[in-house]
Order: sequence, then structure tokens, then C-alpha cells
Amino acid sequence: MTKISSHELSRLGSAKSVETVRELEARAANAYWLAWRNMPIQFPSRDLRRVPEHWRRFGTRKSLLTSSPRLATNPPNAMLNYLYAILESESRLALAELGLDPGIGVLHFDSRTRDSLACDLMEAVCPQVDAYVLDWIMGEPLRREWFFEQRDGNCRLMTGLTAQLSETAEMWKRLVAPIAEWVSRALWSTLSRQSHKDSPATRLTQTSRREAKGGSIVSAKGKPLKVPRLCRTCGNGLGHGKRECAFCAKLTSRVNLIKAAKLGRIATRLPKAQALRSATKRRHDAELKKWHASDLPHWLNEETYRLKVQPRLSSTSVPKISAALGISQPYATDIRAGSRVAHPRHWLILAELIGVTEEND
Repeated sequence: MTKISSHELSRLGSAKSVETVRELEARAANAYWLAWRNMPIQFPSRDLRRVPEHWRRFGTRKSLLTSSPRLATNPPNAMLNYLYAILESESRLALAELGLDPGIGVLHFDSRTRDSLACDLMEAVCPQVDAYVLDWIMGEPLRREWFFEQRDGNCRLMTGLTAQLSETAEMWKRLVAPIAEWVSRALWSTLSRQSHKDSPATRLTQTSRREAKGGSIVSAKGKPLKVPRLCRTCGNGLGHGKRECAFCAKLTSRVNLIKAAKLGRIATRLPKAQALRSATKRRHDAELKKWHASDLPHWLNEETYRLKVQPRLSSTSVPKISAALGISQPYATDIRAGSRVAHPRHWLILAELIGVTEEND
């Protein structure tokens, strides 16, 4: 397991050579990507049977095909590669607009196959790209149809996903612009003979123009793009605040109700539940034994109950009826709805509950 100590990190500020910085950066990168290795990758339940096992974890940042990030072998690494390519393009364009040669690097070795200064520039924004992908794969599932696997195991992106990822180009452009201008100023300050200008033009952020007009500096971050939200079961798009589409939510609710009903039937057979039922029955039997029909007032009979009392129960809540009569809420619901007639010993309590008396009868 690769780790980088605080002592090694402190060496970065006092590094005397580019080689030392490269060595520390490599060790830090190994430790950084090692923390991603076991991160699970979510897919909709419907897609799981078509998802290879090695796609369900982030795994190593190095491809099994190239021993480097090139030719990714699973979806999250393929997404990172695509976004890094967009960021590199925006970095190259920013440097070219400022009149800098993207091919002459500082930390990256100069190479005919890449623009090394653009690679240096994008390093400052790569954490933002990582955070974007991390938020995506931790918060939302990926659709199987967004990816395909070539015969050699290379994971490629389909058009639907590349279109979504390409929309992030403006965000990376805004983030890389002030860094490119900082690099331009840093290089400008090393010139022995500078021109009559105090500093290079800020063509990307228009900072100099705003300062000249007395305006404030605008944040480079801008509004982040939202990650597409998908149903965890079928993978269809979702609205805000939902985890499943209406169709899948209905099926899930049905399954959950069946499970709950099964658990409920089991619970009713437990000794504790049977003891509670026995206690309730003994209490009701005792109340019935003490009660006599003559306890009812002469004005409160079955006709009065059906015509005067029961219709007005709809204005009273079920918990109030349940508490007043000492019965369960399902039984109270039936009494309130009129599907069951309360026992005569309860009529006077219900009449008092809704304000029916002999005077207003």
C-alpha cells in the first residue's frame, strides 16, 4: 500500500529541482488513486445482469491494457479520460490565446506527442474534474447503454454520454482561464526587458478591463452543471427529489407492502402479541359485564345514534375516537366511516365527543 507522509509533503515546498517535485507528485498520485480503488459504481437494477464485474468498482487508475490511464477498462476511468481530454483542449486554447507555446512544458517533459505546458496548466483544474466525477458516481447510477466494451477490454463511451460530458467544456474553460493568465504573468516577470506594459493582457477573464472601469472581479467558478438523475431500478430520467420513476415506485411499493404484510402476520402470532390481545379481550369483557342497557339515557337509542351521532363523527379525528373509547385506530376508523356500529356502551361517549345532548337532540 502506497502512502505519502507529512514529512514528504513538507519537502514539496523546499524542493530544489523539478525531478524532486515529479517524484513527490508521483507518490502523491499513487496514494490518491489508491483511495478510490474500492469505490462501488452504481448501475440501475435492470442493467446489473449486463454489467461486467470489473465495472462495479473504480479499481486502479492504470489501465490493464497499457499500465497507464490510456485505454481505460471501466466506465469511471473512461469518463475521467474524456473529461481530461476536454480540459486539455481548453488549456491548449487558453495558452494559445495568450501567445504562449502550449508545447514547452515546465513540470511535464517536452514531447512531440503532447502539449506539455497545457498538461502543466490542466493539473490545477484536475481536482475539479475529479470532484465532478466523484459526485456523479457516488450520488447517481450510470446507465449500461452509455458504455461499450471492445474485444480487447477497452471501455468506450457512447454518444449519449459524450454529449453530456462535452457540455462541461465551458465550466473547465472558466476555471482554467485565470490560471493561464497567472502563468502568463509569471513568465512575463522573468523577462529582463519588459515592454511598456506593466503586465500581459487578460484576454480570458477581462480582469484588467473590469479593474479599469472600477468593477469587481467575477468568480471563475460559474454555475456547475447538474449530474443527470436516474431511476435506481430502470435508469430512466428523474425529477428533483425522487429516487425512482412513477412506474418503478409503484412496483417497489407493492413489493414492500407484501413484505410488510408478511412480517405483520408473523408478528401477530408472537407470544407478546397474543398476550396483548388476551389482555384487551379481558378488559372489554369486564366492561361489558359492568354495563347495562339501562345505563343509556332515554333519549339515546339506536335511531338517535344512526341519525344524529354517527353522521357527525366525520368532524372528529380517528385518534380522538380511539382514545375516548379505548379501542384500536382501525376499529375507530370503521366506526367513524359508519361501516361498523359502535357498541351501545360507547354511544354516550361518542355523543358527548361531538356535542350531541338531549337538549339539541
